[in-house]
Amino acid sequence: MLTNDTAVKVQQNDARIQVSNDHVNLEIHLENGEVSCNDNRSCFVNHFRSAFRWQGREYSTEHYERHELKSKEAIVREGFGKGLHLVILHQSSMLPQLEQHFYVYESVPFVLVLSTIESDKEIKVNRFAVVQSKQVSLNAGNQQEELSILRIPFDNDKWVRYTVVKPPVDVESYEAAALFEPDSRRGMILGSLTHKVWKTGIRFKSEKSGHIEELDLYGGAVSELTRDSQPHGYVTGKIIESPLAFIGFYEDYRDGLEAYGRANTWMEAPLPWKGGVPVGWNSWSAAMSTLDYDLYTSTSDFLKKEVQPLGFQNEETLYVNFDAFWDNFTPEQMKDALDRVRQNGHRAGTYWTPFTFWGSPEQFSQVVEGTDGQYTYGDILLRDMEGEVLPDVDGGLAIDPTHPGNLLRMDWFANKFISEGFEYIKLDFLAHGALEGQHYDPEITTGIAAYRHGMFYLQQKLSPEATGRPFFINLSIAPIFPYAFAHSRRISCDVFGTLQDTEYLLNSLTHGWWMNNTLYRYNDPDHSVLYKSFNQEATGWHEGRSRLTASVIAGTVLLLGDDFRQAEAAERAKDWLANKEIMNIARLGRTFRPLEGDCGKQASDVFVLESADEKSFYLAVFNFDAANAAHRTVSLERAGQDASTVYSYQDLWEGGQGEASGHMSVTLEPAESKMFRLTVKRS
Repeated sequence: MLTNDTAVKVQQNDARIQVSNDHVNLEIHLENGEVSCNDNRSCFVNHFRSAFRWQGREYSTEHYERHELKSKEAIVREGFGKGLHLVILHQSSMLPQLEQHFYVYESVPFVLVLSTIESDKEIKVNRFAVVQSKQVSLNAGNQQEELSILRIPFDNDKWVRYTVVKPPVDVESYEAAALFEPDSRRGMILGSLTHKVWKTGIRFKSEKSGHIEELDLYGGAVSELTRDSQPHGYVTGKIIESPLAFIGFYEDYRDGLEAYGRANTWMEAPLPWKGGVPVGWNSWSAAMSTLDYDLYTSTSDFLKKEVQPLGFQNEETLYVNFDAFWDNFTPEQMKDALDRVRQNGHRAGTYWTPFTFWGSPEQFSQVVEGTDGQYTYGDILLRDMEGEVLPDVDGGLAIDPTHPGNLLRMDWFANKFISEGFEYIKLDFLAHGALEGQHYDPEITTGIAAYRHGMFYLQQKLSPEATGRPFFINLSIAPIFPYAFAHSRRISCDVFGTLQDTEYLLNSLTHGWWMNNTLYRYNDPDHSVLYKSFNQEATGWHEGRSRLTASVIAGTVLLLGDDFRQAEAAERAKDWLANKEIMNIARLGRTFRPLEGDCGKQASDVFVLESADEKSFYLAVFNFDAANAAHRTVSLERAGQDASTVYSYQDLWEGGQGEASGHMSVTLEPAESKMFRLTVKRS
């Protein structure tokens, strides 16, 4: 038995090192360099290796002749606690030295794994696998147990959906993934905790039902879903690190995703926000390209006079935000509009796309703002290794975040927004900044490194220290990771007002709720359309209210999206936003959890929020059928409550009351949603 300063146990002989706590067990086989990890029960990732692609071939730990324990030391890290760090050295002639770093902490059900390669000469790789395994299971005793895989998308562009698939399968998730049993909810969380260089992929392959035959967690992922047309950039140096991999085992995979979110913040802190939930309005849905002075100013007036006195506000103010086409305004109109907003006691928000050029090749000669003619837009576009401009994404061309011309451009726009008095910004089409390509800065060779560079620079320009006031940063079309440069991120692509929009948004909440108050202070459910989007037909009463309910349970940035010069939009706003119970939930800034996650490409229709302070909990229930009524029977035990307790419930939209025990029956009209608060009556 090796001694150490933690409660993590270590046993070693010539062939094997075993490391364990009360939750996980790690076995390192020194004869072949393979590693197995399990939860001391039946969940495991067995016989895994690390591997890298070098000089046209892939080399893994199995290609090395010698495997030995290099070091073992007790460690303490904030959040993770006390633990043990072991380094396994793999050596072979003619190959770079390969090390695997394992981190096991005392009281958590996960293991962290990092691999490095080292050479006395500079080397370069663009694929580095941390965990490659051909034996993965959640139930060793029954391989036919139903198994589900949550695929998490890289970004939120092109109306991408989170999807849950079942073996047989060949699917890739990005940065994180969940493997779970739908009924028991037992699960395994896999992902990366570092987001500085690599795009991380987690690929699952299987030809058998209920079984995973191949797992590959690696840095270097590119695909249509990362929006890349180029190979992943090479990482160069004498020492190269893989992503830091997270392997966690949980009785409820939802707990695991939340723990994974927190673990990320222990590695890199999120951007703090001391204010409350942003509440107000955004112009896009109401007008799109037809945005004008009257709409913007009349909206602030309407909210101030008609809705804010009813309770629709936070910290006694609202945000009134421009989206795209704010440049329709003349400088005089802009000044007058912003003066009006501030006279109403509101805060003004704006919009920008820092990494995207919307012009045609004929406009490449256009001078970049803030560069005094030194650079044109053709100069700052991101290009491939042959010097060609990358293909457009969403109609926009990618700008190189590292180019000095774009840094000057960011200075110019940031100074403009600050001097005009804005206090909120929506940054859109950010995934363009994470594309692989040939960057101006030779030290930055990957898309994620370039994205971090640009986002860090911009966040510093908009920091309270630079602006002299709080400045809320919201991301729209953006990668999930890295996350530390914004206060909120939209969890889906564009969402308007229809029932289909609501279901699409809730697909993202079903599988991305855990990012709220971990990676980002708030999830953003996009503008809440109560009546009619500029590009859609008017919604029905229940349809519109369900859209609002979906936003309230998201976490949430609560910005409206209607033109309130339309009478029905104004009436709905005055009716629904006067509901103090509902608005109080929105102001909590807390996200509801999905009751079920095994939904394929769809959303859960029941969500739950515990409220320990009130000794109660909330249920939000949706009917995604616009033509037919629905009846739901919700298991209160499944919702995390005691099956024998009698609860009093209140319908927070309609005011109805009743009692429930064990199960709760809910009847919904077509497209209707309901919100209930349940409190213990007797147990």
